[in-house]
Amino acid sequence: MTLTAEQQAIHPANGYAGDIAPQLAWHWVQTGEAVMVDVRTDAERAWVGMVPGAIPVALKQWPGMAMNPDFDAQLQAVAAQAAGKKIVLLCRSGVRSVAAAQRATQLGLAAFNILEGFEGGVNDHGHRGQLGGWRLHGLPWQQG
Repeated sequence: MTLTAEQQAIHPANGYAGDIAPQLAWHWVQTGEAVMVDVRTDAERAWVGMVPGAIPVALKQWPGMAMNPDFDAQLQAVAAQAAGKKIVLLCRSGVRSVAAAQRATQLGLAAFNILEGFEGGVNDHGHRGQLGGWRLHGLPWQQG
């Protein structure tokens, strides 16, 4: 995969390692530089789709979207197994993954937010999947 300069950019962020394009996240995962953590709920991954090989660690739980009380321990376990690899975080639209990256930083981990998330932003009709996102960029995904 050939990445443009913009796709290779690491955008500075407040309180975490930075924001990166979905294409760079996938490149890092494919080259073994990073491990991907999907912070969406189990329901989102099951109903909407998932990235092959991404490790599920929900930040919030369905229904009700209460914080996952085991998030810290689960993320720390992933980091321990990743042994020096970057951690890239994916959510639906790139919002929860910012919160997860900030929490990772508080735990002493370096984590990157994947811009646009899995589904991208909402268009004028209230639909996702047409304004950016992992799927729109044609990156690997599957439905369970």
